[in-house]
Amino acid sequence: MTQENEGKQDTLMLDVSVVQNSTELYRLLKEYLELPCFYGMNWDAITGLIELPETLIFRGWRNIEEKLPRDSHIFINLLNDFNEQYPHRKYKVVYQ
Repeated sequence: MTQENEGKQDTLMLDVSVVQNSTELYRLLKEYLELPCFYGMNWDAITGLIELPETLIFRGWRNIEEKLPRDSHIFINLLNDFNEQYPHRKYKVVYQ
């Protein structure tokens, strides 16, 4: 994880290159996005629970696309939908 400023994060980088399954991905997101303890480890809950940084970088995203194609598609659509619904809170997502 990389944090550029104190307080609200400008940039957050998550290395997902070694994630093997959806449970590992959920746990990684929970830890680095600081999701609350009641986070239900599912896609429906994720965008309403956090304040995202201005830039969110996923290093090793190809691994997720290969091992978890369904989750990859759902997550990308969730983030895109969030940006469309809340343009005042828009953020950038980079998949490396």
